[in-house]
Amino acid sequence: MERDRIFRTLAILLFVLAFNICMATESRAENKAGSTTLTIFGGGYTPDSDLDLDSGLTGGLGIGYNLTENVGLEAVFNYVDSKYNGDVVVSDKDVPIYLYRLDLLYHLMPEGKVVPYLAVGAGGITYDPDARGVHTETDFLANYGLGVKFFLTPAMALRGDVRHVITFVDRNDDTDHGDSNSNLLYTLGLTFAFGGKEELKEEMKEEVKEVVVAPVAPLDSDNDGVTDDLDKCPGTPSGVKVDKDGCPLDTDGDGVPDYLDKCPDTPAGAQVDKDGCPPVAPPPVVEKGAYVFRNILFDYNKATIKPESEPILDEVAEFLKANPGMKMEIQGHADSIGSAGYNQKLSERRAAAVKAYLVKDEAVKADRLTTKGYGLTMPVASNDTAEGRAKNRRVEFKPME
Repeated sequence: MERDRIFRTLAILLFVLAFNICMATESRAENKAGSTTLTIFGGGYTPDSDLDLDSGLTGGLGIGYNLTENVGLEAVFNYVDSKYNGDVVVSDKDVPIYLYRLDLLYHLMPEGKVVPYLAVGAGGITYDPDARGVHTETDFLANYGLGVKFFLTPAMALRGDVRHVITFVDRNDDTDHGDSNSNLLYTLGLTFAFGGKEELKEEMKEEVKEVVVAPVAPLDSDNDGVTDDLDKCPGTPSGVKVDKDGCPLDTDGDGVPDYLDKCPDTPAGAQVDKDGCPPVAPPPVVEKGAYVFRNILFDYNKATIKPESEPILDEVAEFLKANPGMKMEIQGHADSIGSAGYNQKLSERRAAAVKAYLVKDEAVKADRLTTKGYGLTMPVASNDTAEGRAKNRRVEFKPME
């Protein structure tokens, strides 16, 4: 049939044209999800030969909505200007035809500037009831076809469309043509798009720009003046002085922070306990009511402290510092060689030498110490032997009330 050949030819040409344009056109998203479309078109309509109607020009209007970039719905109205060409004599040979349908469109390449699509739909067709002698009832129609949209701008596209329109005739009427008829519809028009996902994105961007997020100040959980992101000693007790790292001060460097240090100003390098104090020295040997630090000895007839006795005197100083409430009497002693008067003065000089050593650099306060010489009156060993006399040349410490 001549009409079918025309239909196939137009369809092939339209598809080839769309394909070539797609290959030559830079891809750009144009068929937008969420957009509303308005299409104005014109073209031609070729009725089935069984209908005794001439081909005519058509014009129409389509309103659509893109559910996604690929899928859209469109409601379409067509007016066709046709004429009756049958053998029956009618008073009016003009037969206007009205087509109204709802179509589903599937866009094959929605991201392109040129967007081919497939279409299928259903609706109705009405022949002008004033054309006497012509079948005038409204019939059901179905259609399918293809088309292409060529976007001239993001909001406007040139559109071509070819449809095979199948009309179905009521079996109970008195017409002499078949139950269905095959018709051809081909149109060219302009499609205008409104809205869509890109505009929605822009609106969202504008809304986001209006939201001003206030900067969040860094936390200082322990309120020591050093923020948590810089605080190397989190959890410092309230009111404790800290350094730039948020750690408690340790002025004497003994490893015990100042707020816990019960003995501030401990000498550098000194061993301390958990309270920052030097450990209490072990109690010295007690003999006859006096503390005896062994080996604080002197040469014969001298009051000069021997170098090997200095560590013992350092021990005495630590003992006194560990017992800050204690006062001591430094007692000097001598052996029996020489007169009693001479040994008395020698023992006094020995006691004074020990006090001078202990109070140097104020290691021990001078008012805590008194000196007294006992000469040869209190021996601890026999003066008949050299070993015994050496033990008697000594210094002892007696607590004072």
